[in-house]
Amino acid sequence: MYELSLLFQLIVALSVFLVWTIRYNNVVKEFKEFGYSDLLRNIVGALKISSATLLLFGIWYTELTLIGSISMAFFMFCAQMSHLKIKNPLIKFLPSLTFLLMSLYITAFNFGLI
Repeated sequence: MYELSLLFQLIVALSVFLVWTIRYNNVVKEFKEFGYSDLLRNIVGALKISSATLLLFGIWYTELTLIGSISMAFFMFCAQMSHLKIKNPLIKFLPSLTFLLMSLYITAFNFGLI
């Protein structure tokens, strides 16, 4: 269980870094589709990268993991609501849904629920 939580921490954190840096053009396009402002996009990006950083540092400092996983789960839930708002096809929901479930698993594990 511990190893799975660590694996999820790495997958979620590295994926967020990848999406918000290398694939940033896709983020810009999505936020425009959602009708959100550039300011909101930049704030969300900074907070998601911060959450991803907490997940990575949480590998060595476990007390940071809960903050990172809860905040990441919140952002992924918001992404789900945004996809729902514009009635995206199911395939568009899958990445954020996967990361939402991983973040919830990390949270539950670190709360001692699993």
